[in-house]
Amino acid sequence: MKNALMSVPEAAGRIRAGAVLMIAGSEQALKALPAGSWIGGTSVYFVAADGGRMDKDNVFVTELDMARDSRCQYLSTGDLHNLTKDRFDSGLSLIILPGMSAAHQEFALHGASYRGLFDAPLMGWISGVHLDDLGTGVPKVIDGGTGRMYEDGAVLLHVRLPAGQVADLDIVNLFVQDRSAPRITFAQDGFSAHHAFVDGQKVDFADWVARNGIDTQLPLVADYAGAMINVSFQSVDAENGRVDFYAPVIAGMEYRQAKSPGAYADVFAASVTGDGTAEISCNCILNYLYGKLEGHTTGSFTGPATFGEIAYILMNQTMVRLSVRAEQASQVA
Repeated sequence: MKNALMSVPEAAGRIRAGAVLMIAGSEQALKALPAGSWIGGTSVYFVAADGGRMDKDNVFVTELDMARDSRCQYLSTGDLHNLTKDRFDSGLSLIILPGMSAAHQEFALHGASYRGLFDAPLMGWISGVHLDDLGTGVPKVIDGGTGRMYEDGAVLLHVRLPAGQVADLDIVNLFVQDRSAPRITFAQDGFSAHHAFVDGQKVDFADWVARNGIDTQLPLVADYAGAMINVSFQSVDAENGRVDFYAPVIAGMEYRQAKSPGAYADVFAASVTGDGTAEISCNCILNYLYGKLEGHTTGSFTGPATFGEIAYILMNQTMVRLSVRAEQASQVA
């Protein structure tokens, strides 16, 4: 795989050459690209070879040069449960959904139950907007096969791999539960909450967060049989009694706030190992912000900063990475 920040004309050249691509960029930049074997989503934050940057003019391009065949697909929110039907028998699928759309909510709440979801690698991300435009801007995705842009639904790129090659999907999550923190549960699924149960006591959750000086840079963490899954804070509106999240809380699931990892930027840099030049990766916009990645690199890992990450299911405050290796080497690993 090849990862690079490119000008629109450079990316257009790769599309016209028949390359199979996943592209992140501003809405204007994505609209300027020709049709071809690619999917894209809006993001103007990237970690490039020279470090993190905000860029509305250029696009971040991942080229899947190992692809032996590919097909682009758009699915409406109502058809998301069929996202595994058209994938290749030996391959991987990439997916992008618009942030805070009905599709984002549908996938977050029900994606894990889709038939065959975990039978082949599914990697992707949630599109977003410039942080100054949160609440007013609309995240988009684009099916490069048709050139059509959407505010809802999902775009997928199904890729067939060469014989003997296999895709490995991995995450880097800095956070574990602080076992000394109170237990938090919710009565309803959702991307927002008015009330919560803290150690069994019902509270106005926004008021509780404000009164207790909760560090909202640290996500809520649920323990899924040893896998730590984050739910990140988006905003706390104590006046109106509402807390918004970047991923849904699940009714009845027990959360605790994350334990501080220490010096965020240093710990994150130390946690990222491997050869990112040979991998697809995306990193949460919150890691970008809290890890102070603007102007700094994450080793050799480059990619868009996104508003949610997908490694089979929705992640928050997580780096997701996918590599393709010889099958025997993967089994040994």
